[in-house]
Amino acid sequence: MSVTGIEIAEIASADTLGGTLFRRRFGQEPPTFPHHVVAYARDGGGTPAVALCYVHFTPMGSVLLGGGACVDHRALRRLAPDVRNALHAQGGLYRTTLEWAVAHFAHDHDAIFGYCGDRLAERIDLAAGFVRSGHSHLLVRWLREVEIARQQELIATVHALGAF
Repeated sequence: MSVTGIEIAEIASADTLGGTLFRRRFGQEPPTFPHHVVAYARDGGGTPAVALCYVHFTPMGSVLLGGGACVDHRALRRLAPDVRNALHAQGGLYRTTLEWAVAHFAHDHDAIFGYCGDRLAERIDLAAGFVRSGHSHLLVRWLREVEIARQQELIATVHALGAF
């Protein structure tokens, strides 16, 4: 799932590319620990030009906690119409970025959890394969076969954290 002109990558530090977007959206500094996933547009010279979407994933044992997702809608509007149309056809930039991250992290984790209070983001998360956990706002995407008892244990552990 790729769109010409858009790159998605895990980067070492949010300050490399996604920090400004995160600060603008949340009014605070981005996390300083892994994992930072950024979708960005390249300029004509092939170097990263602007972060379009940022999502942070916090490792916790065999799972990841996904959060800090933000999209720069102003930058999206400056993309060429064919790029915007291609992103729209894939479900949008956030979904494209989220699905890239799921594939990227699937080999090393049992699940990705998301704490979601935004209805639009929840709809996109569900379209990307996340399911409701049985707890308000807590979603999960199982990345491999996990026994039901273990699923319940993981859900209870993550739920006990509260909002993340």
